[in-house]
Amino acid sequence: MKKTMAKDKSSSSQAVSKEFQNLPEELFRLWRIPFNRDLEPSKLMPALRERIKELNCLYGIGQLAERHTDSVEDLLRDIVKFLPYSWQYPEITCVRIVFKGETYKSKRFKLTKWRQSSRIFMYNKPVGEVTILYLEERPPADEGPFLKEERALLDALAERIGSAAMRISAEMELQETNRLLRMERKALRDSNAALRAVLARIEEEKKEIYNDVQENVDKILLPILHELAFHLPKSKRQYAEILRSNIEDITSPFVSHLSKRHLSLTSTEVNICNMIRSGLQTKEMAQMRGVSVGTINRHREHIRRKLKITNSDINLMTYLQSRMWKKG
Repeated sequence: MKKTMAKDKSSSSQAVSKEFQNLPEELFRLWRIPFNRDLEPSKLMPALRERIKELNCLYGIGQLAERHTDSVEDLLRDIVKFLPYSWQYPEITCVRIVFKGETYKSKRFKLTKWRQSSRIFMYNKPVGEVTILYLEERPPADEGPFLKEERALLDALAERIGSAAMRISAEMELQETNRLLRMERKALRDSNAALRAVLARIEEEKKEIYNDVQENVDKILLPILHELAFHLPKSKRQYAEILRSNIEDITSPFVSHLSKRHLSLTSTEVNICNMIRSGLQTKEMAQMRGVSVGTINRHREHIRRKLKITNSDINLMTYLQSRMWKKG
């Protein structure tokens, strides 16, 4: 392992400073441009100027990414204008960025054979490429006319562009999701408001219908029934009274409320409750239903048990008249 590491380090730089000798291999690979202590003094200042340009480039790209947080297109348009000044020969450098089928070019762009490229990735998938080109031939260096430091810089730029694009894309997706959620929330509020208005109108219509029915019963049906009962024999007037009581239940539905509050009552028991409430005696109910008095008494016992008044002195007719007709 140590031999392999030494070989990798020697291939990266002819003379590596002692500080790098003990650097673990995985960390050494992160150091793209090891410092060369054998650099000639005459080349030191130009090399430092190039490193300063590279630092400015990385700093500038970071600033552009912060400036364009909502548009990858605007970010890439500014990057192609900015990048030429970070290479060795800015006066003859041009840039092209291809991203998701769109192309962004710097001024005086022209395809030449003096170029270097690096691919842009998003979520580990290639989505484009950054290309640096020289418009004129220059002396050979590490990669054609380009320095190895420029290769490292170009790869870093491509990686940063991909990261910035992912961040912008995620932010735009989040904004779109929030926009859709706001629209759905507004639509839901509008729907709820409309539903409340419809329900309110239904309640108003129910009240209007109830009032109309009650008015017709009071002004038309009951007077006719009263007149009819006046002309009936006394033995038959109880039927008219039952009819009157049931008509009044249209506006005060005793049977409906009784059935809802005591679901265990059978339909026969509900009808008998209605008769008891109307004041009929056990014998009269037996005659009307065609059953024995004992059968009616058994029904009365079942009703008292289901109404939970079995062992009490409460009168069944009084109980039904005073409580069960009320809404509950």
